[in-house]
Amino acid sequence: MTETHATIPSGAPVFPPGRYGHRREPGGRRPKMIAVAALVVLLAALSVIAVRLYRQYGDPNYDAQVITYTDITDTQVRVDFRVTVPSGGSAVCLLRARDRAGTEVAREQVTVTAPPGERHVTTQHRLVTTGRAFVGEVLRCRPPA
Repeated sequence: MTETHATIPSGAPVFPPGRYGHRREPGGRRPKMIAVAALVVLLAALSVIAVRLYRQYGDPNYDAQVITYTDITDTQVRVDFRVTVPSGGSAVCLLRARDRAGTEVAREQVTVTAPPGERHVTTQHRLVTTGRAFVGEVLRCRPPA
């Protein structure tokens, strides 16, 4: 059995004039402008994130690695670490100690200087703590101010 419709639509619907307001043409300027504006906002946000991450994780010329942390008592921890700096340069490193719960019990900035012609400095520093440390860390190293 076949069904016959009284009217067959021929493409786009036809609305009574003036009843539903002004209709926009498909593919007009507005969608393109919204897409361009969204792209600009996205690029600006990505740039801000990139700058923030670079500032947070620093210059690869100033890299630090913890070798070990020892001599842990209720009032101190000794952190042995190695820093990569430009040849013969120096760096300011931020050291921190945390207890078992993750609470910071010490924080200190230490300046290290490489011998002339050397890029790597191995050093140790004793952090005075406010409680028993569980871990000693080098958070970051940066060029001296």
